Amino acid sequence: MARNAKTGLTYAAAGVQLEAKDRFTESLTSIMRRTHGPRVIPNPGGFAGLFRLDYNSRLFARNYKDPVLVACADGVGTKLKLAAAINKFDTLGIDLVAMNVNDMIVQGAEPLFFLDYIAVPKVDSAMLTDIVKGIADGCRQAGCALLGGETAEMPDVYAPGEFDLAGFAVGVVELSRAVSAERVEKGDVVLGLSSSGIHSNGYSLVRRIVERAGLDLHGVYDDFAPASRSPGNKAASGKAGRKPHAAAPPLGEVLLTPTRIYVDPIVKLLRAYRVKKVITGMAHITGSGMEGNLCRALHKKVDAVVRRGSWPIPPVFSFLQKHGDVDTEEMYRVFNMGIGYCVIVRPAFADSIKERLEKLGESVHIIGEIVKGKGDVRWG
Repeated sequence: MARNAKTGLTYAAAGVQLEAKDRFTESLTSIMRRTHGPRVIPNPGGFAGLFRLDYNSRLFARNYKDPVLVACADGVGTKLKLAAAINKFDTLGIDLVAMNVNDMIVQGAEPLFFLDYIAVPKVDSAMLTDIVKGIADGCRQAGCALLGGETAEMPDVYAPGEFDLAGFAVGVVELSRAVSAERVEKGDVVLGLSSSGIHSNGYSLVRRIVERAGLDLHGVYDDFAPASRSPGNKAASGKAGRKPHAAAPPLGEVLLTPTRIYVDPIVKLLRAYRVKKVITGMAHITGSGMEGNLCRALHKKVDAVVRRGSWPIPPVFSFLQKHGDVDTEEMYRVFNMGIGYCVIVRPAFADSIKERLEKLGESVHIIGEIVKGKGDVRWG
């Protein structure tokens, strides 16, 4: 017996709108193309993106002698839920790219291309376009191509208002130039590059602080007024007032400040020292803070002694600590506390490398040194 076409099940009836998804996917072509360079091979309608490792024009050639591919995958955690709470999605894509490429350059690699995965209960073109534009912005900052991605519409997995992001980056490094922890020696200097704020870790704690303290994500707090942004500032004790202030953004926007992308200055720094291996280690300071990440750049015969107070702490951390009544040790265990990336260098080059990075737009601080030890990070 033939099924009645009017009562038979369809994909749309199951909650998936193929036409809306297809229209959204087609609308992304121009956004992606803005990230493409001469090594991206056009492949309209293809099932995968194509990218040349070397380019056959002398102008663009990067003739690797012993190239090694480097790959990363990461997301932005529960920062997504904070973005959904204030309906602001345009910076999440920058976070997504940053969390991948900042990990990649630690190995001495140069990012080549990026892919994304977005899972939603229903295609919301405006929201998704904001996210993908952010991804493209991040890719341009990182000098890599947005080669493709996937949008998965899964109403049975994600409740209305829920979604998830994941990113995947591929890069390349000349094997002889790959950064190895074995190069780190006693006497090396630790340089800290300032973060732009919380970056993309610790947001489960951030959201709990906001909830328990009754903070207003749309409110403007005097802690973030320009006068509160002096180096080394610590927010005053007591309850912060909410005051209209044209120069201070709402709390939600402060908490959504995108992760700083360190690719351009680090890649340029590495190219400046192709012969001398004066950069002995690097670390991206993410979840678990300084102690949980800088140690990954060390071998088992050295420690890093880091001096608290040797860099300014952004007001957002003092604000969260105050309103959450969070212990100082817990703050340093969870958050970057103002240092998003570390570079370990030979002592004779510390000042010149600091100056070079500052000319490339970074705020750099000498925050510690390498001593004999067991592969740990200690506070000095």
